[in-house]
Amino acid sequence: MHKVFVSYHHENDQWYKEELLRVAHDYQIFIDRSVDTGDISDALSDEAIREKIRDEYLRDSTVTIVLVGTQTKNRKHVDWEIYSSMFDGRVNKKSGILAITLPSTGCSRVFEPRGKDEQRLGHPDVSRWVAVNGRIQAERDYPSLPDRILDNLTDNNVKISVVPWSEVHREPERLRALIEFAYRDRASCQYNLARPMRRRNS
Repeated sequence: MHKVFVSYHHENDQWYKEELLRVAHDYQIFIDRSVDTGDISDALSDEAIREKIRDEYLRDSTVTIVLVGTQTKNRKHVDWEIYSSMFDGRVNKKSGILAITLPSTGCSRVFEPRGKDEQRLGHPDVSRWVAVNGRIQAERDYPSLPDRILDNLTDNNVKISVVPWSEVHREPERLRALIEFAYRDRASCQYNLARPMRRRNS
């Protein structure tokens, strides 16, 4: 089983984090390596925050799952966790990213996978795909996704899966497959980290 860090908005979406961990435990899908990064001071430099999260909090995790609710994109700690997951450090290397849109977002679209294996194994009941071409369409189709994920979503050098909660909650083996794809593709991802780290919640 892969070691997974779960990033989410604690106040709004705690139930989904706990339910995800229940499913992971019951079906032996992943090992939870999540820890609360909420006590990190934003008075630190971007580099210090990134090093602290990457080397102390994410440590040996290889996949980050982002639970995307209506306010997730506005949380600084979520942005820090995504940034640190994408950063290829000396000690701890970059992670694969899987974004799960929660029911509160009203988003039921599945972002078109980059490979035939992911289409076949991760989404076996989806027969028609609509590709997202460019940032403007991505923002329109996925308005709740954090900006840092949107920065990378349509880049051909990055593989990020975006799937609605219902797809993985009712089909745990689909969750297992998507985590495996994120893990497998993590080293080849050339993440765009140009966006400055968020300094405040909004």
